[in-house]
Amino acid sequence: MTRRKKTRSLADKVTIRTGRRKDYKQWRHENPDQVTSSRRFTQKKRQQRKLQAARKQARQEEGQPIAIHPDGPAPSESEESTE
Repeated sequence: MTRRKKTRSLADKVTIRTGRRKDYKQWRHENPDQVTSSRRFTQKKRQQRKLQAARKQARQEEGQPIAIHPDGPAPSESEESTE
C-alpha cells in the first residue's frame, strides 16, 4: 500500500487575490469586465495593423494585373432566364 503525499500548498484554499500568478489568472477569469488592455498596447497594435495594411496595399499595387475576363463581363444567368 502506497502512502499519499501530504501537500503543503494552500493555493487552492486561498480566496483572496494575492500577487501570485495563479491567483491573478483566477481573478481575471472571474472578473472579465474589469480587465482591459493598456492604452500603450492598443496604440501599438493599431499602428502595427496600419503598417501591415499599407504593406499589403503596396504589394497589390506593384503586382501584375491579371486579365481574368479580357472580353468583358459575361452575361449572368439571371439575364438569360428572363428572356
